[in-house]
Amino acid sequence: MRIGIIGGGVIARLVLEHRAGLGDVEVAGILGRSEASRGNPLAAIFGIPFVTSLGALIALKPDAVIEAASHDAVRQHAAPLLEAGIPVIVLSGGALCDDALRAKLARLAADKRALLYVPSGGIGGLDALKAACAAGVDEVEIAVTKPPAAWREIPYVERLGIDLDGLACATTLFDGTARDGVPHFPANVNIAAVLSLAGVGFDRTRLKVVADPALEFNTHYITIRGRTGTISLKFESVPAPDNPKTALLACYSALAAIKALGSPVRYGT
Repeated sequence: MRIGIIGGGVIARLVLEHRAGLGDVEVAGILGRSEASRGNPLAAIFGIPFVTSLGALIALKPDAVIEAASHDAVRQHAAPLLEAGIPVIVLSGGALCDDALRAKLARLAADKRALLYVPSGGIGGLDALKAACAAGVDEVEIAVTKPPAAWREIPYVERLGIDLDGLACATTLFDGTARDGVPHFPANVNIAAVLSLAGVGFDRTRLKVVADPALEFNTHYITIRGRTGTISLKFESVPAPDNPKTALLACYSALAAIKALGSPVRYGT
């Protein structure tokens, strides 16, 4: 199986470093926005092609493409890839908060029989969530709590006027629906989008975003209440070494997604 990668960050490097453990997988190439993209020297290190246009990536004949870049990358590249019959693994799931985009991609995936796959990322329990939803769910909540450094350089947070470096206690940055909150944090709360997509949707999923100076790990709390009972989940995730906005678990979720694509056996839903 030949995999194309969009993006040249932590996840792209992880995929390249762990190719041997992914089975019969070959990286066809990396797509970056320009020659100055981080993916260019990364591709050179691992001896694979680097391209700056989607057409060039498609010409490398990938069997699937993993998006590991941004919401903009999903909006720009996912539809043309599906149109070409190429399965897409979307890691920036927050982009699918856009109902029109999500409907378009779902339609293309069905028409072209090309899988649109959104992995669970930095959380788990989505199999239990989907089972609970089949019976009926009243409430789904997620609290995304991270050290202050993870919330730097985010326009929404800067507009709040909060001194992240001077926080003495846990401070709520957002509390509302996932629909309203996910777009404010394009690199930080994709897990809330995945939870919404797998469960009761963006309008019924509650999202709380917290900066906590006492935290060492990115810590997320999920509560699901419904006909089958109450499910409470807690995830304490080590931040990715080069990117405190992303949990290391989310990076390895990408590897698990690639392995799942090529496997005839699947555990969990």
